[in-house]
This record gives sequence, structure tokens and C-alpha cells, in this order.
Amino acid sequence: MAEISPLRRRMIEDMTVRNLSPATQRSYINAVQKFSRHFGRSPDRLDLEDVRAFQVYLVSGGISWAALNQIVCALRFFYGVTLGQNEIPERIPYARAPRKLPIVLSTDEVVQFLEAVSSLKARVALTCAYGAGLRVSEVCGLSIGDIDSSRMVIHITRGKGGKARYVMLSPELLGILRSYWRLGAAQGHSVTWARS
Repeated sequence: MAEISPLRRRMIEDMTVRNLSPATQRSYINAVQKFSRHFGRSPDRLDLEDVRAFQVYLVSGGISWAALNQIVCALRFFYGVTLGQNEIPERIPYARAPRKLPIVLSTDEVVQFLEAVSSLKARVALTCAYGAGLRVSEVCGLSIGDIDSSRMVIHITRGKGGKARYVMLSPELLGILRSYWRLGAAQGHSVTWARS
């Protein structure tokens, strides 16, 4: 078995002290080794410009953004922790995730999905989330007073970041919310949303 270099041993010790998983440790070691092999020099003799050139090389070879970011994490760890060069890690940029268009269901697919939900309350909540573009936490936080049928809006009092906002209320969604409220009131249950 080949002897481990003092630099690699130090990096392994640094990762062990910081409780990095064995898989992460292997990934980081492989990334630094690949970096070193690319230039044919010890990684502690390579600088920030070499890191940049290596990133350009990887991107030109079609590496995925996730794989590139894993290598970036390894190099940031190597320079910042193992070599103690605190100014370098923040100058090694991460790759940005490509923006993908969300999958948009057809009207029939939405109806089929909602009809498969057996709980009326869950079905109405999902319909409200889909129909008004609400987050789950926003649907859960709705109260009867948040439904404004005269202006055809829903008042979101606790949106993302604690911000309030208004969203459009379609006549179809209003009808569903009214039916749900009437059904709950007729059965003597307290209904959390939908009265106008």
C-alpha cells in the first residue's frame, strides 16, 4: 500500500476533526487529487488562478453544476482549512444551478389528482393552493376573514418572510370555498376558511 503524503494526511485529519462523513472525505480527496493531476503539481503549489483554470477546464468538458460544486467545496476546504489560506475560499465561486421550467399539469391531470384525494379538507386545501398559487404554510394559515369576495382577493397575512400580500380569487375557487364552509357549518364543525 502506498504511503500517504503528509499533506493528504493533514487534510484527512482536518476532515475527521470536523466530522465529515467518509463519503464526503473520499469525494474531497478525489477532487483535490484530480486538481493536482491536471497540473502535474502538488496542490499546495497551485494558486487561485490555477483553480480558475481548472474550473474553466471542467465546464468546457461538460461537467454538471452539482459535480462542479462538489469540487469547489473540496477546494475551498483544502485551501481554507488544510492550508489555512482564509482569503482564497471565498474567491472560488460556486456554479449556479440552471433554472428549469416547472412541470405544468394539464387541466385534466389536475382534476384527476384532486379527485384522488379522499379527505374533503385536504382536497379543498390543495385546490386552494393550486388555484391561488399559495404555499402550504399560507393555506394552513388562512382564516375565514382572509377571503374577500367583494374584491375577489385572498389576503395572505403570513407569507414568505412574514410578508402580507393579496392573491386573486377566482369565482370557481370562491364557489368551492363557500361549499366547503356551508358543509362544515351544516355538520356543526368549525371551518378554518371560506366564508363571504
